Amino acid sequence: MGTLGRAIYTVGFWIRETGQAIDRLGCRLQGNYYFQEQLSRHRTLMNVFDKRPIVDKEAFVAPSASVIGDVQIGHGSSIWYGCVLRGDVNRISIGSGTNIQDNSLVHVAKSNLAGKVLPTIIGDNVTVGHSAILHGCTVDDEAFVGMGATLLDGVVVEKHAMVAAGALVRQNTRIPSGQVWGGNPAKFLRNLTEEEMAFISESASNYSNLARVHAAENDKGFDEIEFEKVLRKKYAKKDEEYDSMIGIVRETPPELILPDNILPDKNAQKSS
Repeated sequence: MGTLGRAIYTVGFWIRETGQAIDRLGCRLQGNYYFQEQLSRHRTLMNVFDKRPIVDKEAFVAPSASVIGDVQIGHGSSIWYGCVLRGDVNRISIGSGTNIQDNSLVHVAKSNLAGKVLPTIIGDNVTVGHSAILHGCTVDDEAFVGMGATLLDGVVVEKHAMVAAGALVRQNTRIPSGQVWGGNPAKFLRNLTEEEMAFISESASNYSNLARVHAAENDKGFDEIEFEKVLRKKYAKKDEEYDSMIGIVRETPPELILPDNILPDKNAQKSS
């Protein structure tokens, strides 16, 4: 870095430090209300030298997630709370409509016993359950990785295959399409049913919809949060049966109505 570049960097550092100091002062002045705003000092997206994350504008990355280095996230995908995607010594690619659920870890391999340099490639409409670990592996479109599963270097999970919760899939294992593997080490358990294959696609779609709700919630400012708090208090004691007896109709404000795909039993309750 030359003299000019160093000077610009130093000025930028001073400006950021000043901004952080003002932020801390503002939090103190807000008293008991400061926590209700999205005042996160956490770096969700972080460069590593010249490697930077590329995130589609329609993807959701939770505020507490960490997306670091050479990571690409496609349209409608979601990276949930506490996840770490670290593309420092190789790259991570995530397709469209895929969900990486809370506290999962995705990393890459610079070198291993086989001498291979392995990125981590995750396709479209993939579901990766909570607290899973994916390291230098490939997960094809519409595959399913269960909660707490671990996929090691060189693993390939084919389309419509499922890794059971808690499974440990050893290096260079290939899980064929339509099969369920589980255990430690993971072994073939059985074939997937047609209903289970359909569930994998449905799960990915549900998470894409849910991610939009969370993205909207995270974008709300103080005024919106306070307004909805008042509305919830007002409608918390609503008695629909009593209201109908005395001829009062009290419609729930749109702000308090979740989409049907978030509460799938809502329509069933209405019809019963």
